[in-house]
Amino acid sequence: MNGRFQDKTIVVTGAGQGIGQRVAERMAEEGGQVLIVDRSDARHDVVKAITEAGGIAHEIAVDLETFEGCAAAIQKAINLWGRVDILVNNVGGTIWAKPFEHYEPAQIDAEVRRSLFPTLYCCHAALEPMLAAGTGVIINVSSIATRGLNRVPYAAAKGGVNALTACLAWEVAERGIRVVAAAPGGTEAPPRPVPRNPNADQDQRADWYQTIVDQTIQSSPMKRYGTLDEQAGAILFLASDDASYITGVTLPVGGGDLG
Repeated sequence: MNGRFQDKTIVVTGAGQGIGQRVAERMAEEGGQVLIVDRSDARHDVVKAITEAGGIAHEIAVDLETFEGCAAAIQKAINLWGRVDILVNNVGGTIWAKPFEHYEPAQIDAEVRRSLFPTLYCCHAALEPMLAAGTGVIINVSSIATRGLNRVPYAAAKGGVNALTACLAWEVAERGIRVVAAAPGGTEAPPRPVPRNPNADQDQRADWYQTIVDQTIQSSPMKRYGTLDEQAGAILFLASDDASYITGVTLPVGGGDLG
């Protein structure tokens, strides 16, 4: 269990599946104490797997689209361990895939609420304990889809994450806190236990989603999707002391696609 995150206290949002789950597992493998934040019951399985492997993990289910939910998650980590060393803001993801003219106003709102506000709120909630400690790392998970097809509201939200990362990093760099972002490209992952959009078949056409898949592969010089470990590896690097002189940047992790 000795590793880059030995005795670090870590909050990972959206850690019940996908990239967030793999990040939490690997940080625990390297000695971190991890709080799994996810509304899905899958969070129980993640905590069980980590603890059975000898790691330390706890869980909380909150609504991260509200400030109160984000504050509760950070407070849970404080109650458990007295501090927050690392925050990984992973919650987000495309709900609908379609040309912009086909979005309804409520769908635009939902996309931004899902992929911007949890990161914005969690950053704010984590600042007080990090500033008090004079140290901390925030890693925001963005996306190379800030330049892509059939996801305009999602792209706008992730563009906001990039701007948040740059501006907040500038504000707190001299007070001991680093703020960075990773921008994943297309990533192979197991089927989600809880789909982002359970009504996708009714809400969008297969060819609209296929446009995203085709564009993702064509935009990447490597001409393939990445793996969960390739995404998690970049996030762990940014969170570690190996990246101690890096702040305010968004690292594209898309096989050469810069987004």
